[in-house]
Amino acid sequence: MSRIVRTGDTPAKTRNLHRRSCAEAIRLLAQKPSFDDEAKDLAAFLVFSLRGIGETIEGSAQAWDDRNYWKKAEALRHKWRWTTQKSNDLAKLVYEGKWQLLAPEIIALVPHFADVSITTITRSPDWWVGARRALAREFESKKD
Repeated sequence: MSRIVRTGDTPAKTRNLHRRSCAEAIRLLAQKPSFDDEAKDLAAFLVFSLRGIGETIEGSAQAWDDRNYWKKAEALRHKWRWTTQKSNDLAKLVYEGKWQLLAPEIIALVPHFADVSITTITRSPDWWVGARRALAREFESKKD
């Protein structure tokens, strides 16, 4: 019997897509002189991309667990554990409009995405327009 090769979406591919999105968002935010509406949407988009990274980790770790590589699985979980907490922290700051506190948090993310090389921005503004509104709706639904 031959080996089955998956060519579809994998957690690793999805994680790399989100990592690229985060790196581009951080770069674009660094170029902004202030938090205008686009920058606010970019910050919310960054929150959703960080969540996306966090959501892919268990799928990848489970694949290692299934092969009895539990040390690798735990190392992967440990390496990316920060994404969930950081996305929650950033989401709260974006929702509350604490833009002066958001800049240092975003700067702290730079080392995590330093290995992602960006020669051109591949994401258009369509990717992040309305992200702040979506985040606000999410917070409002949690209050009810």
